[in-house]
Amino acid sequence: MEFYTANNRKRPVRLSDSTRGFAYESMHHKYGLETKRTGSVPMDDMENFDTLSALEKYDCMIEKIAREAPVRICEGERISGAATLGEAIQHRVPATYQGNPVFDSISHLTIDFKSVLQYGMLAIRQEAEKSLKKYAGKHQEPFLQSCLRCLDSFDCWHKRYLDALKNRPEYEENYRNLQQVPLHPATNFYEAVQSLWFTFAFVRLCGNWPGIGRIDQLLGEYLETDLKSGNLTIDEAREILAHFFIKGCEWVCGGDYGSGDAQHYQNILLGGIDEKGREVTNTVTYLVLDILEEFGISDFPTTVRLNQNTEEKLLRRVAEVMRYGGGILAVYDEDSIIDSLVQYGYPLTEARSFANDGCWEIQIPGATYFTYSPFDSLTVLQKQTLKSYEETVDFTDFESLYQQYIRDLKKQIEGICQYHNSLFEPKTAKESVWKWKPQIPCTVVSLFEKGCIQKGLSYLEGGPVYNVVSPHIGGLADTVNSLLAIKKLIYEEKKLSLPEFLPILKKNWEGEEALRQYMQNHYFYYGCDNDEADFLAKRLLDDFADCCATFDGMCGYRFPAGVSTFGRQIEWSNSRLAAPHGRKSGEILAGNCSPTPGTDKNSITAMIRSYCKCNLKRMVTGAALDGKLIPSNISGEEGLQAIVTLLRGFIALGGCFMQLDIVDNSVLKEAQEHPEKYQTLSVRVSGWNARFVTLNKEWQDMIISQNGG
Repeated sequence: MEFYTANNRKRPVRLSDSTRGFAYESMHHKYGLETKRTGSVPMDDMENFDTLSALEKYDCMIEKIAREAPVRICEGERISGAATLGEAIQHRVPATYQGNPVFDSISHLTIDFKSVLQYGMLAIRQEAEKSLKKYAGKHQEPFLQSCLRCLDSFDCWHKRYLDALKNRPEYEENYRNLQQVPLHPATNFYEAVQSLWFTFAFVRLCGNWPGIGRIDQLLGEYLETDLKSGNLTIDEAREILAHFFIKGCEWVCGGDYGSGDAQHYQNILLGGIDEKGREVTNTVTYLVLDILEEFGISDFPTTVRLNQNTEEKLLRRVAEVMRYGGGILAVYDEDSIIDSLVQYGYPLTEARSFANDGCWEIQIPGATYFTYSPFDSLTVLQKQTLKSYEETVDFTDFESLYQQYIRDLKKQIEGICQYHNSLFEPKTAKESVWKWKPQIPCTVVSLFEKGCIQKGLSYLEGGPVYNVVSPHIGGLADTVNSLLAIKKLIYEEKKLSLPEFLPILKKNWEGEEALRQYMQNHYFYYGCDNDEADFLAKRLLDDFADCCATFDGMCGYRFPAGVSTFGRQIEWSNSRLAAPHGRKSGEILAGNCSPTPGTDKNSITAMIRSYCKCNLKRMVTGAALDGKLIPSNISGEEGLQAIVTLLRGFIALGGCFMQLDIVDNSVLKEAQEHPEKYQTLSVRVSGWNARFVTLNKEWQDMIISQNGG
């Protein structure tokens, strides 16, 4: 039974044969294909469904999902609950009317699992009942009634699982745990894992894709108590926790899914400090790393929060797991991120509790509405500032060109702001808060976001404590390199004038191969630890952050800056023109905050230095660096120490987020030819992992090319 790595390294074996067998079946899409057989529940048999309000329709759909979704008990499972409707895999509420989906669902959030573990679902019900009394007869009342109806649906689904497990001796522990949780607080580690999974499974059964967040902080104290009392051994705890991760593969379906099959935003965080500044790292931290190392499960992309005081033991363990490849582990520099959040205005205790949004964007978990608005900065330069390379375009000097570009960039950001402002009702002088226009119902996730029940407002209508809209600049390296190329060729070397150069670009370098090669190879671009290029990147990001700050707080949300592409460089390639730094139109270029492929001529340390010269603290929702390492370069003890040193350097230089993939291109090419042999082979794509064989060829080729092959 093999669980493939991206570099043919043999994985250790710690878990039982039965658990490994369960993992093999799940990761080889036994349960995913079973899920797809029942796509959704139909609402056509409900009289007058089409006359109901949107919220009433939603409540009826959730009720029917809870009553009719198949109950699945996997052979040998240690925890129970399953999201068994295939339409949920498509990011929709899995209920249809006249054959069509009715509502999309919610992602890019990490919900408040902590309250469920500590207080139970009955406490959430009590809070909703209290709030309903407070807002009786007011506009919040229908939402709070919806909260209670969705809690009823949760209870129905919970009871169906109790009925399915009852009188089955092999599942006696599952049944006993579900009698306690999630309705009541968890009292031990096993119950806590079951409570976390069951709540998560219900939320995504209803179509949503939530992140898990800081799993070791959520579960750590329960495990430490059980270990001290002798109620559980470390090996038993590892088996129980492994089943959580295995159950998370229940949507693995195999086949060609474009950007991959493991991107449901259920990311996990490990380590770091808590709200009081105390280290979180505990036994659960290391158990998670054990499980990831053994199985390479890519459905829970995991990020470790590191700081300047992170113990050597954890750094070494992170390096060991990273070395298996697959990009499953990434790292945050939490010192830098906490400073960034505090400088932006978050309280220190909230900043210390940061997690991701289900991908890698930074937010306060269980309390944040988050959406990001990505745009291609290279297209702004090419089509706005340089007017699609009209030969009449000219600037007297580089500074004039750059300032026009920043004006065009600001217009782009203003357009993002205006769109999101349109989602609000006009504000009058009498109103103290902004009111969102009605949005699609999303009561299930609203139950688990602080502020929603208390305010009587849904997740999409201003309920959470924090409401964040973040413009994300994409194509950063491509834009910086283009600007640098023009600066050097036109304004410093004066080899051509801008009106002479732009027609060459418009013709996609036709007949100018020598010049194209010169532009590609003569200069050191962003990612080579070249101050001129890197400080231009810093300047551009600072100006971008200033543009965002201009509009921050103008409406009912925060408006911080961030950097990402999330693979959009593929779709953007079709609309981009030839780039001044020697690239032809249609090429797939830089991802996230990483260099343009082929321009990172020096080591990965040079790439990190370039990245860290930017004022990353102004990118409040994050700026991801994608790095690649060659397996042969990090073998043995010396290689392990090299990874540890790299991580320490990333922290010392003040990074933000780094995802390293350790990939042997020969393995990837073999997987292209023989996908049946590599069903579990994982790679880091952008903010997520995917099984390599479920990427379409365009994505696969991009991954291979980024690794230099």
